[in-house]
Order: sequence, then C-alpha cells, then structure tokens
Amino acid sequence: MTAAPDAIRAALDNGGLTYEETEPGSFFVTLPGTHKLATHCWLVVGRHALLVEAFVVRKPDENVEEFQRFLLRRNSRMYAVAFSTDASGDVYLVGRLSLDGITETEVDRILGCVLQYSDESFDTLLEIGFSSSIRREWAWRLKRGESTANLQAFARFAQPED
Repeated sequence: MTAAPDAIRAALDNGGLTYEETEPGSFFVTLPGTHKLATHCWLVVGRHALLVEAFVVRKPDENVEEFQRFLLRRNSRMYAVAFSTDASGDVYLVGRLSLDGITETEVDRILGCVLQYSDESFDTLLEIGFSSSIRREWAWRLKRGESTANLQAFARFAQPED
C-alpha cells in the first residue's frame, strides 16, 4: 500500500471527522450536513486507486426521468465524484482517483465535495422524486397534530393552500 492511508487518516483526524477504519485502508466516514443530516462515505485504498463511495438517497418513487436528468446535469459541474445509481436505483456519489494524487489536502477537498454535492442536492432530489410521499406525510402529521418542523424545507409545495 502507498502513503494514501496515512494521508486519509491525517485528513480525517485534522478535520475532526467521525470515522472507523474497518480494515487497513478502508475508512467509513460520517460527514455532518445541513439538509441531509449525515452522509456516510467509504474511502477504500485499492492497489492502484482510491474508491470514494457515498449513499445519497434511495430510488425515487416518482418523476424518475426528471430525477435522472437533474443528476446528469449536476455531474457536469462536479469534481472527483459523480452521481451514480446501483442495480436497485438508489443514488450514490462514486469516484476513483489515482493513489499518486492522494494527499491530506486532496482528501479534505474530496470529502468537502462529497458533502457539498450530497447536501446541496438532497432537498431537490426529495422534492422531485418523493413529493407525493412528502405531501401525504405532511397531511398525516397535521391531522394527528404532530410537528412538521423537519419537513419545513418542503413547505412551499407540501403545505395545503389556505
């Protein structure tokens, strides 16, 4: 293995991030967000490349084509990782980077990108792919007198018109 694991450990420790090294060269990192409260990211040092993989959101319930178009448009402006879907349609950020370029600074930059892309896109992805579910949840909570505080990001389309 190269110096990449040492660079990753240094970046994670200096960034004050919560992580677990599940085996030598495999890091499971929790990135705290604002819209998406936590993004879980794998950094796995391979023989020739660093794999970066983070779960973003599950497969959309509706508006699948619009949802996919949004992801593809975002990909054109991104660094180091891109949106991808797995066999079941769940969305991830994925990247493979040469081990030669893995420094503490670069790890910090990559994790910053993962967090930014996941966090910035989260509300829009939920609105596009899950708006009917969000509206039903809003109505159910109102009917039962429960809080809609954690749904406030969606009030503009979920809240019933007066």
